[in-house]
Amino acid sequence: MMIWRSKQCPLVSKSMSRPPELSSRIPPTYPGATEPEIDYGRRDKGYIYGALQPINGQTLTEPYEHRSAVLWADFLEKVDVWIPKHYQNVYAIVDNLSAHRASDVLLFSLDHPRWEFVFQPKYAAYLNLLEPWWKILRSLALKGRRFESWDEICAAIASATNYWNRHRHPFQWGRRRRHRQRRQPGIAAVPGVRGLAG
Repeated sequence: MMIWRSKQCPLVSKSMSRPPELSSRIPPTYPGATEPEIDYGRRDKGYIYGALQPINGQTLTEPYEHRSAVLWADFLEKVDVWIPKHYQNVYAIVDNLSAHRASDVLLFSLDHPRWEFVFQPKYAAYLNLLEPWWKILRSLALKGRRFESWDEICAAIASATNYWNRHRHPFQWGRRRRHRQRRQPGIAAVPGVRGLAG
């Protein structure tokens, strides 16, 4: 059993309004219109931890307010409960973040002998199969939406994860292969013979 693990970090809820240099130059569009209140503040931020079982496409995501070795170990405990017990070996592919090598993670690996951590090479994020899935999750949960709080982001991520798990499929590297219609036999130009005709 292989589990691919990564973090989508950080996700931020923010407002979108006009920059001050534009709002001072652009008058209201009609008489009596008021200028929108300018708000540039970021409201909340947090981190989403995720795990993927590539053999069946099932995923698990958990939101956290910040990242640390303690929260990473907590997430590993949740993943251990999530993975069926009949798998004897669990290979967790992780990046080289210092929290992944902390003493809490070492204690976790000693307490859970079926787990083995495989660290991907530096500058090789493409080897982590969960990275393309983050792109899919972002398009399902965040694309085209505006969030006012971290709780709204967490709810959107949970909803998108549930949607993915209901429609999951085995996850593989590379582009998704498109179904090509079978060509009908008929008259066709033979390659390299075009100049010989007529």
